[in-house]
Amino acid sequence: MSEIRKFKLCIFGDGSVGKTSLTRRFVTNTFMEDLKRTIGTDITKKSLEVDGKLVSLQIWDFGGEERYQVLFPSFVKGANGGIFMYDITRESSLKNIENWISFFQDKLGILKIPIISVGGKSDLENLRVVSMENAIDQAQLHNLDGYYECSSKTGEKIEKIFEAITKLMMKNIGD
Repeated sequence: MSEIRKFKLCIFGDGSVGKTSLTRRFVTNTFMEDLKRTIGTDITKKSLEVDGKLVSLQIWDFGGEERYQVLFPSFVKGANGGIFMYDITRESSLKNIENWISFFQDKLGILKIPIISVGGKSDLENLRVVSMENAIDQAQLHNLDGYYECSSKTGEKIEKIFEAITKLMMKNIGD
């Protein structure tokens, strides 16, 4: 049997943008309309196969409220990849990209790991306030490794996002 590659993936962004829903949809293929806010950090695991290789993802979902930022250094330590998440219906959640990316990268030091941007709640297209063009521009401005939109409610593009970041993490370690 081939070796299982283990990766720590951090998901971060403002509170209530859909980080926990994204994780829940990916790990259990379920969606709950009224999830409670994450207190501190929630850690889940999922195994998958990418490009014929077995991968174990340890997914760290960071509570986006300011009071939890004291926990951020231990959250980031040992990370192999990151997902910055914002809500397409809340402009402020994308405007905070610089703070989140800077905070995340500062805690990593010189280590360069792949980070992608994900716009959540794409099922609420009629309430969109963040244009896809603006979001892509922000991802490029901050040298992120990709941009995606998804709906945790419908499951749209969830698997694709986790497969993409996993491939980037594998490539980053020369796999």
